Amino acid sequence: SAGVRSLGDIKLSCNWMAAAGHPGEDAGLFDAVRTIGEELCPALGIAVPVGKDSLSMRTVWEDAAGAHAVTSPISLIVSAFAPVADVSAALTPELRRDAGETQILLVDLGAGRQRLGGSALAQVFRRVGHEAPDLEEPDRLRAFATALAELRERDLVLAYHDRSDGGLLVTLIEMAFAGGCGLDIDADVPEEGLLPFLFAEELGVALQIRRRDRDAVLRIFAGNGLGDAIHAVAVPRDDDLVVIRRDGEERFRENRSALRATWSSTTHALARLRDDPTCADEEQAARIDPAEPGLVARWPAGFPRGSAARATGRARPRIAILREQGVNGQIEMAAAFDRAGFECVDVHTSDLLTGARGLDGFHGLAACGGFSYGDVLGAGEGWARSILFHDRTREIFQAFFARRDRFALGVCNGCQMLSGLAELIPGADHWPRFVRNRSEQFEARLALVEVLESPSVLLRDMQGALLPIAVAHGEGRAEPHGEPAVAALRFARPDGSPAERYPANPNGSPGGLTGLTTTDGRVTIMMPHPERVFRTVQHSWRPPSYEGDEAPWMQLFHNARRFADEV
Repeated sequence: SAGVRSLGDIKLSCNWMAAAGHPGEDAGLFDAVRTIGEELCPALGIAVPVGKDSLSMRTVWEDAAGAHAVTSPISLIVSAFAPVADVSAALTPELRRDAGETQILLVDLGAGRQRLGGSALAQVFRRVGHEAPDLEEPDRLRAFATALAELRERDLVLAYHDRSDGGLLVTLIEMAFAGGCGLDIDADVPEEGLLPFLFAEELGVALQIRRRDRDAVLRIFAGNGLGDAIHAVAVPRDDDLVVIRRDGEERFRENRSALRATWSSTTHALARLRDDPTCADEEQAARIDPAEPGLVARWPAGFPRGSAARATGRARPRIAILREQGVNGQIEMAAAFDRAGFECVDVHTSDLLTGARGLDGFHGLAACGGFSYGDVLGAGEGWARSILFHDRTREIFQAFFARRDRFALGVCNGCQMLSGLAELIPGADHWPRFVRNRSEQFEARLALVEVLESPSVLLRDMQGALLPIAVAHGEGRAEPHGEPAVAALRFARPDGSPAERYPANPNGSPGGLTGLTTTDGRVTIMMPHPERVFRTVQHSWRPPSYEGDEAPWMQLFHNARRFADEV
């Protein structure tokens, strides 16, 4: 599904594991290496430039009951890597509902074989089976890769998912989960072939295409010798039902939400044991709610976007990209500010503590996210105290924040750190502390936030926008004290209401609070990471309305440049 131009661009790293010296294992390993290295890979045009081996996969021991031995079977773990010219060309399993009439095609690379050995279906019935899926015709796989590259180039595929883990039915239902829709599935097979058709884990993929593109898609596959591999198997429904028909007769009907509840029941049970059980229950409820719309992206009509919002003026102002031991977000932060027209300077806290550098001459300061001090509890506060308890460095920061022509941004660990420096920052008296997430886990996901009306110079003209943004923190729950602080961002529901429940509110902050600013708006802190989503290609999910390279969060960095030019 990634934008790899041809199979020949792919390289493999092979990790061979066997119990060398054990009877029969050396011969088995030889056969396996020959099959991969001398038969399959040459047939596919794929090289194996690197690999490793673990050849002591047998252990023996003795206890009171006698001698024991465990011998692991010969195993091969393959990692594939390839250059990708355009990461935005990747295809996902999310069924599109904004593309008019569509249908889902099965590309059967198993040439009609429907073997169930080793399948998830067999395991459910406590069976193993006698014959497992295999790759007998490498030429068909090569032809598919060529055809898919042409389909991608012509933008003829809307969604993509392989069927090798669970079979066609699981593939289609997972696509329905991702797309938030129902399905009509047509099983055009004899009665005795119904279960194999639905559950065989043979090579093959499901592709969503526009109905109007069907002839073009079929011509491309036929031109690559795969005309017999294409079968229309399903169409999306507007409601929440998944329906299977064979020969016009309905054989199965169930709500997508009920299927999702079953599909995620194991995850839910494990999460209740590992995490906060109430959060686990709230997440499961969100998964199976048919009315849950998922992520959205909306911004007001006056929201400035793209190159028109770029600031112009004097030479590039300088900004200190501040980091500490373990911080790892400085590269993305510098990239975003560089794009907005800043001269970015890498500044480590130790540079300030030793006097090697000060903050004079910097128009802005960005405290970055990551895992300062190994991400131990209160790491951001520890970063702040290393400044507060060092007289010269404390004076450096106090002087910087006192200047009305300076601005600062704190993200994640940097947010925690700047909140710990609130006594040095005018107008930050009532900023909260940030403590352990309500879920009791590190949260890394794409979340929805609303930009609130505030004096923040970095969020100017962005108020009212609902935008997805990356979060990655273990201690992001705001713990207010005293009078309310000036809120700038909050986790939100798609309707714009504050998110109170998990996972829409991933850390449990009251009212969804996740970003604040000072009373004059010069210093803004937030737990989410705008620097990780300032380009459209950085998003793990983005709406079709995101056009071009710059995502809406780039406006925050353009606003910083505007402020630097105006003061």
